[in-house]
Amino acid sequence: MPMHAQEIEDLLRETFPDAEIQVAGDDGVHMSAMIIDESFRGKNRVQQQRAVYAALKGKMDGPSGELHALALTTKAPD
Repeated sequence: MPMHAQEIEDLLRETFPDAEIQVAGDDGVHMSAMIIDESFRGKNRVQQQRAVYAALKGKMDGPSGELHALALTTKAPD
């Protein structure tokens, strides 16, 4: 079952409550997200993206995952 942008944002908001989050995409399978959060400060891109994948609680795991692709932009606030 495809995921809607709001479902993805809700999952991300649980882990990153104070973040600026924008989720886009209309097919429910290939989506993009931008997350700007203070918790990313001092972390490299891989560490940031791992934190986002963990926040998605398995929704991208394996071929049976509900979300096939999520293009990520992550950073700490300026």
